[in-house]
Amino acid sequence: MTIEIKDVCKSYDGKAVLSCVNLNIEDEHTYVITGPSGCGKTTLLRLILGLESPDSGTVRLLGDYKYPYINSGTVFQEDRLCDDFDAVTNVCMVSRKVYRETVTEELLRLLPGSELHKPVKELSGGQRRRVAIVRACAIPSDILIMDEPFTGLDDESRKKAIGYIREKQGSGPLVITTHDTRDLEFGRIIKL
Repeated sequence: MTIEIKDVCKSYDGKAVLSCVNLNIEDEHTYVITGPSGCGKTTLLRLILGLESPDSGTVRLLGDYKYPYINSGTVFQEDRLCDDFDAVTNVCMVSRKVYRETVTEELLRLLPGSELHKPVKELSGGQRRRVAIVRACAIPSDILIMDEPFTGLDDESRKKAIGYIREKQGSGPLVITTHDTRDLEFGRIIKL
């Protein structure tokens, strides 16, 4: 699968956020999109996901692709968790094909066992972020798209999360936005 981003421009209220962005996102590659706040990182991800349309230019799937959309495992800038449910339930909600036992094992790779069955509103910001990462990786997807996935993580948790994400990436592409490219040298760094 290749996602072609060609001459994409996007503005809000007359202010250009993206100007003639070109990028091909291909299988088995990692793309680390970085830049200052407001430079269009989140907007670019929203365009890839089809949540917004460019003012000009195109975002399209190339090759023999049978659907008009991509199946993405996504970490949004906000955690988008259901606060009153525990971590296991939040991850299980993404698919009927996800089993509680498997989810528990996956969460234990990034969280202490004592945190798995608390309502996620009681977890720290970094713990909530790790739940969002496991949720994004819980089902097979064409691509992993993660908007600032390491927010609130200490160095040790960040390294564990990076290893986990790389393992779960499989043969699909991985697109990460971040201000901090530390430990992400394995990817192609793209500055907006």
